[in-house]
Amino acid sequence: MTYFLLLFLHVIGATVLLGTGAGIAFFMVISNRSREPALIAHVAGIVVLADTLFTATAAIAQPVTGYLLAREVGWSLGEGWIALSLALYVFVGMFWLPVVWIQIRLRQLAVAARDGNHPLPEAYHRLYRMWFVCGFPAFGAVLAIVWLMLTKPQL
Repeated sequence: MTYFLLLFLHVIGATVLLGTGAGIAFFMVISNRSREPALIAHVAGIVVLADTLFTATAAIAQPVTGYLLAREVGWSLGEGWIALSLALYVFVGMFWLPVVWIQIRLRQLAVAARDGNHPLPEAYHRLYRMWFVCGFPAFGAVLAIVWLMLTKPQL
């Protein structure tokens, strides 16, 4: 019973990380294409909230449920696929933490442009490009972690 509960919680956490990441990226990209500060400010506000509520919660729960699951099954954290998953998780975090700050800053810049009734500043576009580029390696690493969890290859 404990195993299945931990497995369920771990899979739900992975699903939330993957789904929220994809959803956030989709909505930010689509709203950015509009170049409308009001729309971008609104969407960026929702993105920051979603990242805080869902991504951060799942990001904390994943290593906890993963550790408890490994302990329950008797896997060593040094086992190849687990160690690689943990390394990739740290890699994802190195991109996600700056992205959180960037999203907050993008929201602030869009709000200022909306309230001042002027176009988005160059700082917004520069930060958006950074945000966009950071998403690829982080999302790819999350996909790799899910693959490792499912296949548990001998490394």
